[in-house]
Amino acid sequence: MYQLRSYQQEAVKSVIAFFRKRQEPVVVVLPTGAGKSLVIAELARVARGRVLVLAHVKELVEQNFEKYKSYGLSAGIFSASLGKKDREHKAIFGSVQSVARASDDFFENFSLLVIDECHRVAEEGSTQYQEVIKKLQDRNPGLFILGLTATPYRLGLGWIYEYSQQGELKTDKKRFFKRCVYELPLSYMVKNNFLTNPVKVDIPVTSYDFSALEIKEGTYSTGEIEDILKSQKRLTPLIIDNIVDITERYHRRGVMIFSASVRHAEEIMGYLPSGQAALVLGDTDLKDRAAIVNNFKARKFKYLVNVSVLTTGFDAPHVDVIAILRPTESNSLYQQIVGRGLRLSAEKKDCYVLDYTGMGHDIFSPEVGEKRPASDTQPVLVPCPQCAHDNYFWGYADDDGHVVEHFGRKCKGAIQDPDTLEITPCGFRFRFKLCHACDAENDITARECERCNAVLIDAEAKLKQAKLSKNSHVLRPDKITFEERQDKNFNPYLEIRYYDVDAKYLGEAHFFSYASSLQKFNINFLRSHLRRPELANEFRSVQDVIKYQKLFRLPAYVIARKQDKFWKITEKVFAEELKR
Repeated sequence: MYQLRSYQQEAVKSVIAFFRKRQEPVVVVLPTGAGKSLVIAELARVARGRVLVLAHVKELVEQNFEKYKSYGLSAGIFSASLGKKDREHKAIFGSVQSVARASDDFFENFSLLVIDECHRVAEEGSTQYQEVIKKLQDRNPGLFILGLTATPYRLGLGWIYEYSQQGELKTDKKRFFKRCVYELPLSYMVKNNFLTNPVKVDIPVTSYDFSALEIKEGTYSTGEIEDILKSQKRLTPLIIDNIVDITERYHRRGVMIFSASVRHAEEIMGYLPSGQAALVLGDTDLKDRAAIVNNFKARKFKYLVNVSVLTTGFDAPHVDVIAILRPTESNSLYQQIVGRGLRLSAEKKDCYVLDYTGMGHDIFSPEVGEKRPASDTQPVLVPCPQCAHDNYFWGYADDDGHVVEHFGRKCKGAIQDPDTLEITPCGFRFRFKLCHACDAENDITARECERCNAVLIDAEAKLKQAKLSKNSHVLRPDKITFEERQDKNFNPYLEIRYYDVDAKYLGEAHFFSYASSLQKFNINFLRSHLRRPELANEFRSVQDVIKYQKLFRLPAYVIARKQDKFWKITEKVFAEELKR
């Protein structure tokens, strides 16, 4: 019989409390090594009706089954790969592949469905998970559905649920899982000694340069990765020598090397000590894979190389070196890889994380969700001026940690009714596009107005049209200047000039002596030009603007129209409005 840790008890209580009020599919997020199997076992134990626990690999099916049995309870297994197809127990632990092929009578009388590694559940379509869910719901419309995962963020999709346990909006897209009812950060596990402390070593001796890679359809192109590795082939032996040197010098016991491709993995194997390394690929025979993994756990060899096949469902507590030689598309995937080395073991005090990619992922950093606008940006904390919710956006901070600029568009905060658990999003927009028809605020990339459905002008179409017009001038600014000047009547005004790399410029003038012109400046200039738009307090003088000019950013393009003999700036296009 296992004793639940405090956070595991909290996770169980959170699930039960939610299901007493609502029936939506929900998620529990626990980092690798937090003991999801125990949470599943306890929920299955206390459930009033029958429980079906699904996993995608036999190792997880067996692991979850064994934890449940540790309570002294009887359960069944429905998995062809494990040679069992039990049907009569209160709790059934099955592989989704086998359960999807089960006869219709198998699906009777289940009140709770638990899905381990639930980030694998597709949003729609005729997948095996969706087939199983439909068959269960057809027989019991009151079915409760719970998913568990360490990585609630899928490449190419984004967050797998809509709202966090605090009511934070994770995505405005519809998701099968509606919200996360409990989440535990990796930092908590390490701080409270539930996981081994990771010691990250960035670029230990050298690193590959993957900066030219672009994510396409949620992932990096294998062909592009291969080309980069081929052009930097001389680095691989240096990197492997460094891994071996660190392993031997610091008496490390188990090393997992994550390679970028099959060819890369085979090359790596050629530089590792003979008889001390093995390779696992996606097409490695299952029996051979099991033998290799078991021999690694038994420490018959020290270096285990793999290509994207041991990121989940793998448990070897003695691993104390994680070597990352493949580009990782997100923090979630990066943390998943690192998690392979963080399980506790009596013989290890820490786990070295050797990152040879130069990509700068953070072991403890949150998954921001939006596409990273530049490689040197980092997650920054930005409070909402309307609801005070702490948002994580991509941005820049100074050496003291103060946010200098961020690229957030909309507050992710929301208010949750404590009785009904209904959620009302905050909706505050840091940056927006005003509808010309109804003045409603829309996302800066919106093609039509959310309120009145009016067609909104696309920034790229606007640029294309301006470039083709003889009466328009498009300037790509390289520098912006702010100067106080006087008109012929000695009235002060602010002149703002946008210079390109050839020192050609377009300018605009703003007067602060009239209420209407002051309002025009604060509405039209401040909101779009501030690096932190939520700080848009009214400026009342030319001196104010000049004093705080470092707070302003450059547009990507400035568009001017010919008026008589002069060019008048009519539009500006900022980087976030353009497709990337």
